[in-house]
Amino acid sequence: MSHHNQNDHPFHLVNPSPWPLLGAISLFFVTLGAAMFMHKVTAGLPLLLLGAVLILTTMFVWWRDVIREGMHDKAHTTAVSHGLRIGMALFILSEVMFFVAFFWAFFNASGFPKFPVAEAWQGLGQHGIWPPKGIITLDAWHIPFMNTLILLLSGTTVTWAHYALLEGKNEDVVTALWITVGLGASFTALQVFEYAHASFGFTQGIYASTFFMATGFHGFHVMIGTIFLTVNLLRARKNQLTPQHHLGFEFAAWYWHFVDVVWLFLFIFVYWWGGS
Repeated sequence: MSHHNQNDHPFHLVNPSPWPLLGAISLFFVTLGAAMFMHKVTAGLPLLLLGAVLILTTMFVWWRDVIREGMHDKAHTTAVSHGLRIGMALFILSEVMFFVAFFWAFFNASGFPKFPVAEAWQGLGQHGIWPPKGIITLDAWHIPFMNTLILLLSGTTVTWAHYALLEGKNEDVVTALWITVGLGASFTALQVFEYAHASFGFTQGIYASTFFMATGFHGFHVMIGTIFLTVNLLRARKNQLTPQHHLGFEFAAWYWHFVDVVWLFLFIFVYWWGGS
């Protein structure tokens, strides 16, 4: 029986790696630690933090290996790159479905607000109101509108970086990414300020719960996207991105545009329409 080596085909057969196992163990620690912490078990918080540190470590070393495979091993052939693009597209699609669930919950609660059970028993036929009584919503045209402008501007700067990269203008790539990362950090800072000055908390009913879940998870995605772009900024400064090979940057740009689009829906439907 003949033995085939990697040169016989355009695909990349990865070497055995400990990172999938470490990632699974890390996620188990996070899940178990979070459950214990919410039930006020003493060991919950340390286990949760340990799991979080292990996840970050796994992400760093695993993606480091992927970068090395592409740069030094020349493993990212046309076929491999095509597969990676499909994988990233499917991941973003799964993220879209993730946010669809939050929008569904918000639309269900706001489109058909329920009046209190006590009033139903008393035969009061009044409809519920939205936002619920006692909730002072955030003004969509203050910080949310400013954050909208920030994200839209960041979408243009990351596109500038992409076109500059395709033209081999690495200095422009670095400049554009610096601006994009700064805009992403500004968005996060403004959202933290907004949360700190909100008149309602996470546990104050369905409006507060759906609001913080949707906007909070989006803010988390902005932080991930900012880190993603920062890594590409560091790589660009080391001249590791070329017009022919820049999958890491391409995926970061896709992810950032996805974050931008989700925010537009949040601004229109949650802040503006849902808060009026």
